[in-house]
Amino acid sequence: MSHRNRFLRGAAAIASLSLVAGCGLLSDDDPGDQGPIVVGTTSTPSTLDPAGAWDGSWELYRNIFQTLLAYPNGATTPQPDAARTCAFTDSTSRTYHCELRAGLKFSDGDPLTADAVRHSIDRIRAIDAPGGPAGLLGSLDRVETSGDRDIVFHLNRPDATFPFVLATPAMSLVDPDDYPADALRKDTDVHGSGPYELRSYEEGERAVLERNESYQGFAKRRNDAVTIRYFKDSAGMVEALRDKRIDVTYRGLAADDIVALQEHDDDELQLVDGAGTDISYLVFNPGDPWAGRTAVRKAVAQLVDRGAIAHKVYKDTVDPLYSMVPKGLTGHTTGFFDDYGEPSVTKARTLLSEAGITRRVPLTLWYATDRYGSETGLMFKELKRQLDGSGLFTITLRGRPWKDFVTGYQHHEYPVFGRGWFPDFPDADDYIAPFVGEHNALGTPYPAKAITGRLLPHARAESDRARTVKDMEAAQRILVDDARLLPLWQGRQFVAASVDISGGEQALDPSTVMMMWTLHRKTSW
Repeated sequence: MSHRNRFLRGAAAIASLSLVAGCGLLSDDDPGDQGPIVVGTTSTPSTLDPAGAWDGSWELYRNIFQTLLAYPNGATTPQPDAARTCAFTDSTSRTYHCELRAGLKFSDGDPLTADAVRHSIDRIRAIDAPGGPAGLLGSLDRVETSGDRDIVFHLNRPDATFPFVLATPAMSLVDPDDYPADALRKDTDVHGSGPYELRSYEEGERAVLERNESYQGFAKRRNDAVTIRYFKDSAGMVEALRDKRIDVTYRGLAADDIVALQEHDDDELQLVDGAGTDISYLVFNPGDPWAGRTAVRKAVAQLVDRGAIAHKVYKDTVDPLYSMVPKGLTGHTTGFFDDYGEPSVTKARTLLSEAGITRRVPLTLWYATDRYGSETGLMFKELKRQLDGSGLFTITLRGRPWKDFVTGYQHHEYPVFGRGWFPDFPDADDYIAPFVGEHNALGTPYPAKAITGRLLPHARAESDRARTVKDMEAAQRILVDDARLLPLWQGRQFVAASVDISGGEQALDPSTVMMMWTLHRKTSW
């Protein structure tokens, strides 16, 4: 994995980091506290109920809720958090036992018991929210409790990745008195057991977090309060950073703003450029009369110029991606490049003509107007230019705000739509399993029985994840042959901050979620 160091000016060094390992953000100095740390992002939560979100809402959840396991001190494997201990108790990775810390409480004083854990997990499956995280629990058979502190997870098949699942913010622990067993909670009065309490929340505007005095866990808080500001675009966020209305930006920096920060002297800001494992991709709806045809999907795959997208739209702040599993993870391949090579109109025309398609194919491509960064609309314009320019397609573009966009793909309204993916955990499994099966993160059923019935179960039985390469490569081969998911690019993570912000060595966990408690202001240089 390569790391690139850049400099804005003198002491405003740009640190490089490995986001996969969750290490190295900014230096760690004496923790002065001069009011809340204000973090800007373009990633607005879709819901405050963990049972309903498999998306960027996790950024908030990680800081106000607890999970049984998490990633302290830059760890890349899950460690106990709300739990005192967790481990498989059998040799087949089918029985997983956790013991809670003693005396855990939610921020409103209610006890956090084993029954609350069972309630939190069971309701995810019972509600089975469209686009929600129920798909992560496919290997779970039942949850059993004993007393107030012991929980046993009985799995229906071996699954060595189950501890990683429990460490995702989707498995946030909630109070049975506040969260219905069979419905999502709609209000904003949240009481978790995480490092912070959510004091107030204005949708699309801000979340105000203050230290939770009842918290018991591994987090060593270097500040007493954090305010998260939600922005519509990168330009407004960077302007707020320059005007000192926010201290840190995370998620959503536009390529132009990144380049400007890289190229211009600035002794008040620092920029972090780190390796990332987030990806962008297209999803084809198999129920659509055109997108449902394999030849059409393969023709699109043959025409898309990822290099042009990375260079022209993203100013080389992202890298072309030829597999759903990104570079840097065990099992990564380059299947789409191996099969299609460089973009070719001739090859695409042949794919269509061999399927009896001789007219221009009409396709409508949908995207979220306020998600995945300010370049999303420009990327889809570039895709339209490439596909229309081939003479083989007539492309119509449509965009919606995220909440409306989600509703649309959950109701199978889009022939083709764009999505992004930030990892649940650092394993190739997490770039394959969430997208296949009847219940998946896309709201679009994708049976793929060879993957769900054979390859994933076989790989999940293997505790040594390095020995899953063949299964992961075979799964990717199927995804390439189906061409229902078309990877476009792999991102890098950029964090801009004022030079007086410190304490972020472990700010990003392996799923690149920011742990706000590590941030603090420097008191001296």
